Amino acid sequence: MVQDYINAALTYAIYEELDDSSFSGEIPKCPGTIAFGQTLEECRQELAAALQDWILSASRHGDELPVIP
Repeated sequence: MVQDYINAALTYAIYEELDDSSFSGEIPKCPGTIAFGQTLEECRQELAAALQDWILSASRHGDELPVIP
């Protein structure tokens, strides 16, 4: 169930190539999720890990998660 949410949320990720040719990524529907990587794939993996931590933190604090269709 968590992995399904992560996979769905990642479809809304926005990636940007930085001046040094590394990448940043964020998921606007999940405020505060941001990650960086030397490659796009590394950035995607880091973003998935950041999102997982974000979900765990939200659930520990009783925060509602945004609905991801």
